Formats: sequence, C-alpha cells, structure tokens
Amino acid sequence: MGYAVGIGVMKLPRQFFQPLAIGAPAPLRELPVRLERMIHFVPPHIDKVTAKVPELVRQVDVVLGNLEDAIPADAKLAARAGFIAMARAIDFGATGLWTRINALNSPWALDDITEIVGAVGHRLDVVMLPKVEGAWDIHYLDQLLAQLEARHSIGRPILIHAILETAQGVNNVEAIAVASPRMHGMSLGPADLAASRAMKTTRVGGGHPDYAVLSDAAGSSARARHQQDLWHYTLAKMVDACAAAGIKPFYGPFGDFADPDACEAQFRNAFLMGCSGAWSLHPSQIGIAKRVFSPDPAEVAMAKKILSAMPDGSGAVMIDGKMQDDATWKQAKVMIDLARLVTAKDPDLAARYGL
Repeated sequence: MGYAVGIGVMKLPRQFFQPLAIGAPAPLRELPVRLERMIHFVPPHIDKVTAKVPELVRQVDVVLGNLEDAIPADAKLAARAGFIAMARAIDFGATGLWTRINALNSPWALDDITEIVGAVGHRLDVVMLPKVEGAWDIHYLDQLLAQLEARHSIGRPILIHAILETAQGVNNVEAIAVASPRMHGMSLGPADLAASRAMKTTRVGGGHPDYAVLSDAAGSSARARHQQDLWHYTLAKMVDACAAAGIKPFYGPFGDFADPDACEAQFRNAFLMGCSGAWSLHPSQIGIAKRVFSPDPAEVAMAKKILSAMPDGSGAVMIDGKMQDDATWKQAKVMIDLARLVTAKDPDLAARYGL
C-alpha cells in the first residue's frame, strides 16, 4: 500500500500519480500556488473562539482546526463536531482550511478522518498529521483519504502535511517527503521532538540560554557567551528534504506568547533558511508571521533590478557594485514570486513592493 516501500524502492513514476481508489480524484502533479505565511490554530470546541473565525479569515493565510494536542481528552468529540460546523458555516474564500487530526495511534484518529472527510471533505484543503514516524504513516492516510474521496464524490485530492516531532521521523524525513503525491509539506514540532530525543528543555520552540558557546579565553577578560539554535540541524534537514521533494517546509510553534522578539527571531531564522511559514498559536503571532514571511521591500527592489538587468537569467552583470549571475537571478525570482503572492493578499505591501 502506498508509494515508497523501502529505502531506494518506489513505484515507477508513471504509477506514482494513479489514484489509490476507484473513483478518487487524480493526485496533483504540482502543489497549488498559495500564500501560507502563517497556519493559525483554532480550538474548535470553544464557541467564543470559533465565533471570531469569520474575522480571522480576512487576517490569516490558513485557518487550522486543532483536534490534537491542547484539546483535552473529554473535549475531543466536541472539537471534531465544532470543526465540522465551522467548515460548513464559513466562507473561507482564498484562505486555506486545514485540520490537525489526532495521532494515528490514538482512539480518535480514524473517526477524525472518516467523519470530517464525509461531512466537509469538499471544503478541506489539508490534513495535518502529527507524530509521523515514517512513510508508512503517510501511506495509511493516503489510501484511506482516497477511499473516502471516492465514497463521498470529492472532486479534488485532500493534501497531507506531516509534523516532524520524533527522532524516528527526523531519521526518515527524506522518505516521508516523497511518500505520496498528496504531500503538501512538513512542520517542525519542537516540543514533542525534544521529549523524543530526551532533550533537557521544557520550552516549546526557541533557544535555550544554556545551549551556548564561549569566545576564546583571553587572559583575565570576561569571555563573550553566544546562545545557539537548538533546532538548526533539524530544520535544515527538513528544509532540504522538502525542497528536494518539491513540497513546503514550515517552522512550527513558538510557545512563549510573552516574548514576541524571540518569536520573531525564530521565525526569521526559519524564513531565511527557506521555510514558507510558521504556526501562529496566539493572535499576537499573526502579525509577526505576516511581517517575517513577507519579503522585505528593499530585498524586492533589489530582486527587481536583477531580473530587469538579466531578463533571461544568463550572463553576469554588476549592480550596485556587486556581481549578479544565474544563481542570484534564481534567488531574485524566488523573492519576486513570493512578493507577487503577498500583493494579492496585502494591498499595503503591494504598494511598497511596486508590483
């Protein structure tokens, strides 16, 4: 079942894009081009929160109904019912509608999938799957989604987004990335990953003051201390796996809502390394993600100069005293393509970009 069946073993490419159930829609060959700077988490069992979703739809790129962590066991069924009601009642327009289901080894996962797809599968863009250990988890969900799409006459495939939050998942990240044409992307899940690795931190994302290096000893002078990033290795490994597979990498949660500066620093590191967005768990983080994952207008202006000077991307030119060639042309195109997506959502930034 599924596509990747072992290291270096995969179905032939011509079979990779065949539906896994009779009557299911054909898998996508390219991901939809969508702006996804923030995935905003909503607890669907809390009425006063879901009442604000119509307003949120105009502010965020993705609304995600959370059914897993942070939802108490006695509220799981209410959260599922609340998500279905929210999905039915609200016009999400160009804003993505996602859900994070419970882990596949939980008592709730199967009903999460079958009930939600049966009720609102035609409106659902992405299923976020937690605690993905290997390609086998993707294969299971892939097959089940195809069967449900066929049963309920859903015309477009529901995509899968994996959370990388166990040591085994990190070890298998490349196989996970190519496990199915449904793969939308991956998010780093630092809290569960820390527990899986027995890391000595209780923080949800971000750095730790004791994870640091010292400058060289120089006589009796005080030695400078520099905090390091606990997640750099894992994030880089995930970004490479996603980029190679043509899917999207995301930073996950930053748990300290009272420290917006540290949140912005963590999000910015992820953006610079190639991530498309991050999770926003609190309304205060929406603006941070929007600011960080939208390209800087000065960078866009420079990118426009490069593309204007090298329309076909060939050769080399000097701009503002710096050499630009094929490689920087590609970098500039990434920046301009993202800026064009942003302009469609944010008129204020559109004016600053001049696009």
